[in-house]
Amino acid sequence: MSGRQTDALDRLWPAYGFDIAADLDGPLDPAVLFGRRSPLVLEIGSGMGDATAEMAAADPDRDYLAVEVHTPGIANLLDLVERRGLSNVRVAEGDALDLVRALPAESLDAVHVFFPDPWPKSRHHKRRLIQPAHVALLRSRLVRGGTLHCATDWAEYAASMRQTLDADPELVDAHDGFAPRPAHRPVTKFERRAVTAGRPIFDLIHRRR
Repeated sequence: MSGRQTDALDRLWPAYGFDIAADLDGPLDPAVLFGRRSPLVLEIGSGMGDATAEMAAADPDRDYLAVEVHTPGIANLLDLVERRGLSNVRVAEGDALDLVRALPAESLDAVHVFFPDPWPKSRHHKRRLIQPAHVALLRSRLVRGGTLHCATDWAEYAASMRQTLDADPELVDAHDGFAPRPAHRPVTKFERRAVTAGRPIFDLIHRRR
């Protein structure tokens, strides 16, 4: 990590971050976590945090809970939170599904799963986040009308995502197929590299009935 990232992690983690395995010993109340009751967006796999910080800055009436396992990414997001003066971002380290299980039913306005690990080898597909049991769990935490928004640059995973999301009985495809690229989803370095390499980007947006 850079010196700035290390400093941000040391100073800001107690105020803005928590460890899912160590710090969660029961249900998580978002109103206590953020100090207010507002629509909540869950960002699963926030990477270096640039997209999360940009969306949170443009959307101050909603709270953003980012989940990541990569320490430099967590530190970078904390640095962005401070530099941009964001009060509507919190960062969790650890297993996103354990965090989701701790959240109340119908507590999320949206779930973002942007460029998750595609686990391309067939024997590793069981590790993918977007599979029926996980989608059912995520959907149960969405409010009625809430959105599950996925994006990937891996065509085979995109097709699998679409099949899985369409099969959920309580999710409705908002665009009857792959969605036009939403303006609210910032372009990250990862996405620019994918486009430069010639890989198309697939967005899927489903709403809970």
